[in-house]
Amino acid sequence: MRTADFNFDLPPNLIAQHPAPRRDESRLLVLQRNDGSVSHRQFPDLLEFLRADDVLVLNNSRVIPARLRGENVKSGGQFEILLLAENSCNDWWVVLRPGKRARVGSQIKIRGARGEPAEISATVIEVNDEGHRRLEFSGTPDIFAELDRLGEIPLPPYIERHGKDAEDKERYQTVFAATAGSVAAPTAGLHFTPELLEKIRARGVQICFVTLHVGLGTFAPVKSDNLAEHKMHEERIEIGKGTAHMVSEAKAAGRRVIAVGTTSVRALESVAAQNSGTINVYEGKTRIFIHPPFRFQIVDALLTNFHLPRSTLLMLVSAFAAPGGENRGRELVLSAYAEAVRERYRFFSYGDAMLIL
Repeated sequence: MRTADFNFDLPPNLIAQHPAPRRDESRLLVLQRNDGSVSHRQFPDLLEFLRADDVLVLNNSRVIPARLRGENVKSGGQFEILLLAENSCNDWWVVLRPGKRARVGSQIKIRGARGEPAEISATVIEVNDEGHRRLEFSGTPDIFAELDRLGEIPLPPYIERHGKDAEDKERYQTVFAATAGSVAAPTAGLHFTPELLEKIRARGVQICFVTLHVGLGTFAPVKSDNLAEHKMHEERIEIGKGTAHMVSEAKAAGRRVIAVGTTSVRALESVAAQNSGTINVYEGKTRIFIHPPFRFQIVDALLTNFHLPRSTLLMLVSAFAAPGGENRGRELVLSAYAEAVRERYRFFSYGDAMLIL
């Protein structure tokens, strides 16, 4: 399939710039895979679609304040730094803007989120084929420990403000976030409140967690025309003993496993692909790229947000909408998206949700 097959028109005013007043006040579009029918609900109505003994899997990765500011020591030019992946302590791959001004050997003085100088510097030590810079930080034992003081929440570019608002520090983070490491939120989880999670448990639904630290693999655009040519970036995943046991028992008993977010899907299906369709304890990395056609081995239902045109996330959702049906899934999802546009749903990170059954 081609990347252009996953394009759709979206009015800019439907891109959510702020979260709903309450996390669970978003809308919920429900898509039935068997007949393509769509219904329009509110997010708390999710309870009606859950069964006792379902297993609900959420991604508990915590977003780090991964955006830093700096200036060129020689020229005084300003840089925006987005941390991508830690190679070792004080050694990171980053997106540096404007990149052309940051050659190997360039020295960058880090500034705080309010522009105040910090006693921390970074040196460009390598540039890869994609134009990402490798930075070596100095002046601190560990730049990771300085991020709460110096960094900003890395809101996506379609949210037209910097991550300096107190609202974003709270709301661009799930209520169950635990392990720090993501540079973007696992946004399907943003709709849950502690109260709603308790109601879900009270229905007899089992809740468990995986960790996938969202990085460039999740949100990087697809630049190739042919999907087969797109290569995903590595992202770190972890599945603990409790989750592995709960998911394995559910699959053996024929009970549903419901993934919250495409990152939860990728963590589960990546481990299953390496273990003959089973889930075990795992800590490592994944490059899995799920697009039509794809045979899902673990996930039976998916709760997700509305995704960008031509994105790997939209491709995964299209694959899930009709497992093995290369064209039908894409057509089902794009038809549902067209209805969501007509019904004025809010799109992307702070937008509304979609349940695929």
